[in-house]
Amino acid sequence: MIAKMISINKKNSSEDNYLNFMKDYFSLVKPKVMTLVVFTAFVGIFLSPVSIHPWIVFVSIFCIALGSGAAGAFNMWYETDLDFKMLRTRKRPLPSDKIKKNDALGIAIFLSFISVYVMFVTISKSAAIFLAFSIFFYVVIYTIWLKPRTKYNIVIGGAAGAFPPAIGWLSVTGSLDILPLILFLIIFMWTPPHFWALSLYCLKDYKTAGFPMLPIVSGVKKTKEQILIYSFLMFLVTLLPYFLGYFGIIYLLTSIILGVNFFYHSLKVYLNKNYEKKSIKMFLYSIIYLYILFLSMIIDHLYLLN
Repeated sequence: MIAKMISINKKNSSEDNYLNFMKDYFSLVKPKVMTLVVFTAFVGIFLSPVSIHPWIVFVSIFCIALGSGAAGAFNMWYETDLDFKMLRTRKRPLPSDKIKKNDALGIAIFLSFISVYVMFVTISKSAAIFLAFSIFFYVVIYTIWLKPRTKYNIVIGGAAGAFPPAIGWLSVTGSLDILPLILFLIIFMWTPPHFWALSLYCLKDYKTAGFPMLPIVSGVKKTKEQILIYSFLMFLVTLLPYFLGYFGIIYLLTSIILGVNFFYHSLKVYLNKNYEKKSIKMFLYSIIYLYILFLSMIIDHLYLLN
């Protein structure tokens, strides 16, 4: 009986270790970021004015997801030592030594190759090149060059996270148009206030790691001002799809309600001296904001089709 219990405990322990092992490796690809990337890419595909075969949609999303995962793995590999200095990232698999750096680099290279190659042979050369450039931009331009060197890292680097809708559109149409460029611009304008809110909340962490984030280089007050300005500019940009005739009243009302609430959050961050709690609330809201905004595009598009 005792031997049987020991055997069961060993089996359970082995299963737990395997699940933790898989969880650690899965975290390399930054699944939360990947989910947002995949969703915005799908919206770009869904809104395209062409008849789409489900297989093409699946392959496009698959490749974009792998490309996003590759970029995330590259980022974790390159910033392992810096992640160890930050409380927010110290428990990630690389700084906690659960995964070796060479293994993470190998996974990043493998995912990059597979995502671009499959996109190339299955979808199109132009979509594969765009996907490869997006990975390069995030890894080299943003992670290696901009992030450790300039306070404008998020402003310029925000383009990396704004590519997916355009890649999705390009993968099924073979060309770009005004609408995917507007979708790109919306995410591009959304990224700075989104990450500056996080940088205010994690100010001590970023100081310890030595990242030249805007609140460190230019101060908290300047950062609050920039969050307010970008929130307003982003709101104006989100109105473009309606006024250019791409969406109707459903999208317009959703964008106004969400945008006003986004600006309200940024105003609370700006006016409140205890900005840490307000900034993390704004950061979390900004994620929900983008999901609902892009979801409203799908709903509005379906409504207009009927």
